[in-house]
Amino acid sequence: MKMAKALNLSPSPSTSTLSLSSSSKYSNLLKTPTTLSFPFSHHSHSLTIKSSAAAAAAATIPTPTTSANQFRVDILSESLPYIQKFRGKTIVVKYGGAAMKQPELKASVVSDLVLLSCVGLRPVLVHGGGPEINHWLKLLNIEPLFHEGLRVTDAKTMEIVSMVLVGKVNKDLVSLINKAGATAVGLSGMDGRLLMAKPTSKSAQLGFVGEVARVDPTILQPLVNNGHIPVIASVAADELGQSYNINADTVAGEVAAALGAEKLILLTDVAGILENKDDPGSLLKEIDIKGVKKLIDEKKVAGGMIPKVNCCVASLSQGVRTASIIDGRVQHSLLHEIMSEEGIGTMITG
Repeated sequence: MKMAKALNLSPSPSTSTLSLSSSSKYSNLLKTPTTLSFPFSHHSHSLTIKSSAAAAAAATIPTPTTSANQFRVDILSESLPYIQKFRGKTIVVKYGGAAMKQPELKASVVSDLVLLSCVGLRPVLVHGGGPEINHWLKLLNIEPLFHEGLRVTDAKTMEIVSMVLVGKVNKDLVSLINKAGATAVGLSGMDGRLLMAKPTSKSAQLGFVGEVARVDPTILQPLVNNGHIPVIASVAADELGQSYNINADTVAGEVAAALGAEKLILLTDVAGILENKDDPGSLLKEIDIKGVKKLIDEKKVAGGMIPKVNCCVASLSQGVRTASIIDGRVQHSLLHEIMSEEGIGTMITG
């Protein structure tokens, strides 16, 4: 019994009392003598618990407050190696999926970003906003259309996409981060020519869905160096000024490569890469590029996971140290991935 190990219970024949003493680390919490009495059920005597600061062995049972405080101290102490490892390093996070739709998950992501910034990391947030775009299209009686999983974006839809991603989703995130105590700056790919877009090879079917032609991180460097958190909407223009909707995973990977980021993290609605897509218990904690390509060839990675994996591989091939696909449905998954040895999803290495 844990209690029996922690406490020394000794009855006193002369007084029919029970004195409590302890050699636990909490014994120094007692500064003044204390006596608590409880009546026995079958005698007129009482059960007395005595403590005195004069006796080195005297103590109290740890209170919930004491335990909680010690727990916080332990956690902070254990975080030190990870803070030292990533301090001053750039971490690019792609934000999407359930973490954008559920308020408690959104708050979790925001608080994680602010904490990481406060301890010296340099987070950059890239976001899409598919559900919000669909909501506004329906309000305007425009039916969302998709081709092979990608949004068909005509001129009218592109206008709505820009309004929602740049004017609403982006500014909402900036406001939440600022409210939580950090300093965020909202950007789109058009700002400072951060991203130059080009049409995809399937532009005839998809309309104004683009790819990243190049990244100019000039506008990002001073923000990151001064401790600000850039929040980037995945909309950009081509050389002629035509706007394009670009996959946020792709934007995050290219921005990470351009900044020479230490880590790229994709928040998704899956646990990570599964060796057997039908077995949630087959999560791969770590895999290299060669292993990932083999899984794709064997069709163990399929569907919507393929572009995410390809995005990670592309960023790694351009100098990003590691890329992780993690479960954004889990609160504080960002902290779990960065501040623990085991992480929470799948880490891909070069």
